Amino acid sequence: MGLTAQSSGVNLLRESFNIDGDKNNPVVALAGNPNTGKSTVFNGLTGLKQHTGNWPGKTVTQAKGYYTYLSQEYTVVDLPGTYSLLASSIEEQIARDFICFAQPEVTVVIADATNLERNLNLLLQVTELSERVVLCLNLMDEAERKNIKIDLNGLATDLQVPIVPTIARDEKGLSDLKKVIDKIVNQEVQLDPIKIKYSSKIEEKVEKIVPELNKQFPNLRKNINIRWLALRLLEGDRTIFETLEECYDVNLKNKKVVERRQ
Repeated sequence: MGLTAQSSGVNLLRESFNIDGDKNNPVVALAGNPNTGKSTVFNGLTGLKQHTGNWPGKTVTQAKGYYTYLSQEYTVVDLPGTYSLLASSIEEQIARDFICFAQPEVTVVIADATNLERNLNLLLQVTELSERVVLCLNLMDEAERKNIKIDLNGLATDLQVPIVPTIARDEKGLSDLKKVIDKIVNQEVQLDPIKIKYSSKIEEKVEKIVPELNKQFPNLRKNINIRWLALRLLEGDRTIFETLEECYDVNLKNKKVVERRQ
């Protein structure tokens, strides 16, 4: 097995998200906009091997389940449906924090094939956090009914992520999705998703903040994407402070690096 929680040292963090660290399963996170069929994909993957509760300290429902592929059991977490990861709502913060700190082996972004422009915004935000991303193009039957043609190979080339077309309610494409997930976990595919390049002014500030973060918090870069963190600081995202304190005992509030975002 390639990527595992044990090898990446995040079991304790995962347990704080109600993920059983003793299983040491590869974790698959399902992210997506509301009404993309994300829960249908979840149900199709996990069947009856699932249960629900609440996210720790939140009233938002957490659904997680399991499936086995080629003798390997996987843990699947259905993240709250969100349009972004900017943490402007509890649901967005949960999704962001899980991808960032629980570090799933694979994050599957479920998108509505009939509304790609709106859905790809979330995908690009996820790829800022993790390279281990798959785009699941769901509702392909609806797209065909609306005479929408999607160049899957061209889109995969542009985004530089694996793309799996599905019709989840008919369980079509889910076996292909499991296969792609397995290849990523076993590091049989090279992943290098497209990265957003911001204005020169923002990029210059990021270039100044990243070395400061690496200097003041040398162990942090082993666990999270420092460029992404720099962008959140530039945005003035205060919610990231609380999560960093909880997960890594890191206090950015009184550090000079935060002042550089002005």
